[in-house]
Amino acid sequence: MMSSSAFSTVFVILSLLFTTVLGLRFDLQSGHTKCITEDIKINSLSVGKYNIVGPSEEHHSPDSHKITARITSPYGNSLHHADNVESGNFAFTSTEAGDFFACFWAPEHKPAATITVEFDWKTGVAAKDWSNVAKKGKIDVMELELRKLEDTIKSIHEEMFYLREREEEMQDLNRTTTSRMALLTGLSFFVCVSVAGLQLWHLKTFFERKKIL
Repeated sequence: MMSSSAFSTVFVILSLLFTTVLGLRFDLQSGHTKCITEDIKINSLSVGKYNIVGPSEEHHSPDSHKITARITSPYGNSLHHADNVESGNFAFTSTEAGDFFACFWAPEHKPAATITVEFDWKTGVAAKDWSNVAKKGKIDVMELELRKLEDTIKSIHEEMFYLREREEEMQDLNRTTTSRMALLTGLSFFVCVSVAGLQLWHLKTFFERKKIL
């Protein structure tokens, strides 16, 4: 029987392979926008938070140190939108598959200001709040690890189907491209042969008219 530490090791390895935890810090110049994309499959949970690094907790930051944040789906649907904020949180379950966009915009000010933003974005199993699950269910460590492992395996299973669908789409695209290229090649060959035939006919007619032939 596997120990709790063994379950933990397996869970960590699988989570690293099949879940996404995006944490980064970046600088945003006044009047500029920075967008971050994340490929998310359908029915996948996503949670995120962002905040400006450095504002004083005792005083409100000036407008030059606030940002506008927006999260959009692959088809342009807005999932989160906040204007002139210092921090924010978002959570959603994707109803579309593809590249989701997290865009941050800093208002233009003179003199120009540089804003440092911390951004954390989790998807899949990593997005679940396991501490609340443990408290509500009153479960022990072993059972919690088993639930994590079960969710990770489900995520892997869904990911395999998602990758298979993407592969089929790519194969269909390749077949369509190949058939179109073959059609274009045949059409080009036909045009070249037709032009060559017209040139020969024109030269023959010209020489016969000049009584060279």
